[in-house]
Amino acid sequence: MADFDATDGGLTNSGGQISGGLARSNGISWPDLLAQDSRPAPAMLTEESYQYRGSDPIAASRYTSEDFARSEREKMWPHVWQFAARDEDIPEPGDYTVFEMAGRSWLISRQEDGSVKAMHNVCLHRGRKLRDHDGTADTFTCPFHGFSWNKDGSFVGMPCAWDFKHLTKDKMTLPQAEVGRWGGYIFLREEAGGPSLEEYLAPIPEFFKRWRHEECTTVIWVAKEVPANWKVTAEAFMEAWHTIVTHPQLLPFTGDANSAYWTWGDNVNVNLVPFGIMSPHIDPDGKTQQWIVDEFVKYNGRSGDNYEASDPFAVTVPEGLTAREALGAAMRAGYTAQTGYDHDHATDAELLDGLVYNVFPNFAPWGGFMPNIVYRWRPGKTPDTCLMEVRILARVKKGEPIPRGVPMKLLGNDQKWTDAPEIGVLGHVFEQDMENLPYVQQGLHASKTGQVNLGDYQEIRIRQFHQTLDKYLSGELGAKA
Repeated sequence: MADFDATDGGLTNSGGQISGGLARSNGISWPDLLAQDSRPAPAMLTEESYQYRGSDPIAASRYTSEDFARSEREKMWPHVWQFAARDEDIPEPGDYTVFEMAGRSWLISRQEDGSVKAMHNVCLHRGRKLRDHDGTADTFTCPFHGFSWNKDGSFVGMPCAWDFKHLTKDKMTLPQAEVGRWGGYIFLREEAGGPSLEEYLAPIPEFFKRWRHEECTTVIWVAKEVPANWKVTAEAFMEAWHTIVTHPQLLPFTGDANSAYWTWGDNVNVNLVPFGIMSPHIDPDGKTQQWIVDEFVKYNGRSGDNYEASDPFAVTVPEGLTAREALGAAMRAGYTAQTGYDHDHATDAELLDGLVYNVFPNFAPWGGFMPNIVYRWRPGKTPDTCLMEVRILARVKKGEPIPRGVPMKLLGNDQKWTDAPEIGVLGHVFEQDMENLPYVQQGLHASKTGQVNLGDYQEIRIRQFHQTLDKYLSGELGAKA
């Protein structure tokens, strides 16, 4: 464990990499771990991008205040690129999905030429939502009075047109949002202007060329309302060091304190979490590399009847290899067989680790060659609730068409994440997080100091997030950009 060093004003440890007065890890550092990988690692996983961003506390009211939430709705949400859908959600012309975000409702509609339009899901007559569910339609007709629009948002007509001579067709086009597409993802921006989607996402498009999310489809999609602010919930997934207390079952095969935390510009950051190594918080006495693998396999439900010689993860660690190398080799062969793509170049990290990227404000795609988790957090009707979504993308086998994605399963308020068996062991992990989040929200309301204090390194992603949010609220980004 780290010791407090008063002369440095922070935490130091003998095993970690020290740079600029800040400890980068407890035990072996991420760069040193990548240097030991069985394959040469790409620069995007080895070149640190870290800048000290100050140590001041942030206000608890950012998570609890309706005034603050209103400022987000007015000054931030309309000006950012928002992940709205995936291509496989609406693969055919006429397919549409309803996207609700921060008080707005949108129709994301596939056009005849394969392009996508995003238009307000509100009748321009008396304000009824045109659709409250996903589907396929060439026209959107309001169920209240019959005003109708084409799937590109152009106006078709209405009954009793004689009474609406003042409403010309050009006035009746549904308001549109900007649409951007990358990697199979569909984004919208309500207010035009500002950086292109590629500029906004940089450097993710360059990084993710290697991992080909455009060749994936959504195979699992589960959502649940969380009794906590959307930022509180998102931030729980921006650092790995809560594992020691919240997820102790992961420590035998998770390098929680060996993780790297990097940021790029205003919008992008990453937490690189190594698996297949023992946490520095575990006593190593008597623990072998085989023990690490066995704990990994056991936790992932591959014990007992499921733990067979034919199972690619039923790994016996050869003498002279590490658990990471043995698991990486098994996954390299397994993913090659599953997808038809050669994975010989893939590093152990890309086959095994949690490469958890975030894009401001609420989009978090995992990198790597394994099935990729994608998080999205949407604000609720009050600052005290949000909707958390978990998608899992899987690569389509080489040469096969991309199938339509599965629909979202919305869990009820009386259900737990473990009531979605399709997400496997993640359900238990998320439930452990849920044991914290409502009490974080309650504690923020009750805080005597009204402040939240962050670590300088392991919580740098959270600090970057709030500094970017402040730029929108102040007008540095967005309205005045």
